[in-house]
Amino acid sequence: MSIRHWPQNERPREKLIQSGAQSLTDAELLAIFLRTGIKGQSAVDLARQLILEFGSLAALMGASREQFCQAKGLGDAKFAQLQSVMEMAKRYFASELQKPISASSSQTVKAYVASQMRGLSREAFAVLCLDSQFQLIHFETLFWGTINSTEVHPREVVKLALQHNANALILTHNHPSGVTTPSAADIQITQQLQQALSLVDIQILDHLIVGGHEVSSMAELGLMDKAY
Repeated sequence: MSIRHWPQNERPREKLIQSGAQSLTDAELLAIFLRTGIKGQSAVDLARQLILEFGSLAALMGASREQFCQAKGLGDAKFAQLQSVMEMAKRYFASELQKPISASSSQTVKAYVASQMRGLSREAFAVLCLDSQFQLIHFETLFWGTINSTEVHPREVVKLALQHNANALILTHNHPSGVTTPSAADIQITQQLQQALSLVDIQILDHLIVGGHEVSSMAELGLMDKAY
């Protein structure tokens, strides 16, 4: 049955308007993006099938053009639309980080790093360089690793911070497994970086771990000397 014949409070678009985007499932959000289904399948049915096929909404969003366009109901037009939406989200969060960072804006920081790191098939380690007002100066992915580890070199992190005259940093990396619990290695490298950067009077405000739909803050977990 077509979505237009569903009860109004069950239609994804109307549900979003009435209750907010957070009330929708992954499939319902994707259905709004797809707009229409295919023969024999509503947009929601197609969305569910695509999420099942790719394994998750994040995996679909992070798929290559070739993988994306091979899926039923998708193609170059939808791929271009999705890339446009993702880039707009990144630019929005980047613009929000031009404002001073405080405890009240920590969710904005998490959303920004998630937009940059979520969906990657292997681990990556990135750095946000901040000025004295904790405004974003520069974001850069410094290291790429394997599916479950990344080798981080403190010297390169210090070099990047000095290059951009940063007053503070926020570290972030992803866990492709989706588990955001900091590992012993995560804690150890964070401590090493804090020690190295303290020698040049640069503080680390947080180390954020991105996985699945969650972002874990080592500062909030009490695993850092200071939290913003």
